Amino acid sequence: MRPVVPFVSSASPDERQAWREALPQALDGIADVKPFEDLTDDERTAARVAIVANPDPANVAALPNLIWVQSLWAGVERLMGELPADGPKIVRLTDPQMAETMSEAVLAWTLYLHRGMPRYVAQQRQKIWQDHELKRPQERTVGILGLGKLGAAAALRMKANSFNVLGWSRTEKSIDGIACRHGRDGLLEVLGKSDFIVLLMPLTDETRGLLGRGELSACKKGSSIINFARGPIIDKAALLDALDQGPLGHAVLDVFDVEPLPPSSRLWDHAKVTVLPHISAPTIISTASGIVAGNIGRYFEDGTIPPAVDRDRGY
Repeated sequence: MRPVVPFVSSASPDERQAWREALPQALDGIADVKPFEDLTDDERTAARVAIVANPDPANVAALPNLIWVQSLWAGVERLMGELPADGPKIVRLTDPQMAETMSEAVLAWTLYLHRGMPRYVAQQRQKIWQDHELKRPQERTVGILGLGKLGAAAALRMKANSFNVLGWSRTEKSIDGIACRHGRDGLLEVLGKSDFIVLLMPLTDETRGLLGRGELSACKKGSSIINFARGPIIDKAALLDALDQGPLGHAVLDVFDVEPLPPSSRLWDHAKVTVLPHISAPTIISTASGIVAGNIGRYFEDGTIPPAVDRDRGY
């Protein structure tokens, strides 16, 4: 008899349905995947691993013998905040396709800024026909904040498209062909030299509020920020001041303190802000399902649990 793996999710109905179709196919022959609400009492007690996507903590707690949970998302800060420290291990989704998708997004929205698209959109609304000087990528510097798998892939893709690239991380890292900086002094250097600043680090105690008034005031005059990380990494009030009074010229924001972004937020109508609905690197269900199946298959075969989140580090 095959083991039963609970699927615990409070995601949107459409997203839950997509996973409910993809996961059983990927785990066929390995385990039966069942939505939490369809589990029997015996199946809840027997579960050792669960697949989760924005789960209700009470539902996870109702699986008393869980050893680990496989998240369907790369970000796990909410899971860490809601699941007890002595609860099941948390395994984040590590999908090589996500790095490719994110690096594509970084390139796309950097080009959006590099080619002056916000200015031309504003001109269209005012029926203004006017061109502007175009600089070469070699004359622009992109600062990548966060040099994990996503950041490293983005840095290399920007370099391949002829931009100058500076990378920054909290601790020292090295990427072939990329000038890397670290620590407080390194952060201020990257901010001061970059035309486009891309955030790609996880949200942890150390990165929450990383870019406040002091850091934003150190940015290069006219530079732009692209936040594809997490909203609370940037102090929102400081960001608005930096957009209103300088030095920032524009902000592309894909993540926010509260999502969906409330209609009352000033960011919606700000002339120097592009709002995106958290779409920079969505999980590709087909590739992610295969990775989840591989992780769970190895667990049932020989007890191997994939590397889990370090709760002290936050990722």
